[in-house]
Amino acid sequence: MTSPTFPEIKHLGQADYDSTFAAMRAFTDARTPDSRDELWIVEHAPVYTLGLGADRGHLLAGATQIPVVQTDRGGEVTYHGPGQVVIYLLMDLRRNKPGGKLYARQFVHKIEQAIINVLQAYNLVGERVEGAPGIYMAGGDHKGAKIAALGLKVRGNGCTYHGLSLNVAMDLAPFSWINPCGYAGLETVDMRTVGAQAKLSDVQQQLAEELVRVLATNE
Repeated sequence: MTSPTFPEIKHLGQADYDSTFAAMRAFTDARTPDSRDELWIVEHAPVYTLGLGADRGHLLAGATQIPVVQTDRGGEVTYHGPGQVVIYLLMDLRRNKPGGKLYARQFVHKIEQAIINVLQAYNLVGERVEGAPGIYMAGGDHKGAKIAALGLKVRGNGCTYHGLSLNVAMDLAPFSWINPCGYAGLETVDMRTVGAQAKLSDVQQQLAEELVRVLATNE
């Protein structure tokens, strides 16, 4: 097996969800032990995506205005739209950790840490919530509100796709038309709502670079 290499960061710009989903699966189908890992940065038009175990009952009144796509990631229903950082992690977990395999739980922890670190750079404090993947606000008027979501597919050979979303400056109304990640009444915020004025392109690049850094360390 080849030695670990840093993932290549690819900017896809604004891209259709369905075609991106198909491209992720095709990339993963075709990759070999020598294929370089990749991070895909993308901004989607409004779309709801459903995880494998998602309950369509979490799509509420108003959700009919937005397309719904069934995916093969874990998790429940989530929303992607303009003003949100989406990064897909096309990784081979067997070679990401110095000295051995990176397990899925460690992988999730590292992704969440990268998000926390980027929020901290904007003077925002995010935290994990046990049993609820993603990042939530740790204090202030919006304590407990979700600001980032996480959903992954890990194949039996250790290769991953899907990834994370971090809300930067969005129309948040579509989150009110679902039970985000299956939680009724869960408040969802973006960085703008909690006081951080940030350019989407800046946060996209910062988060991608922080993911590369955290994945290459023992943090």
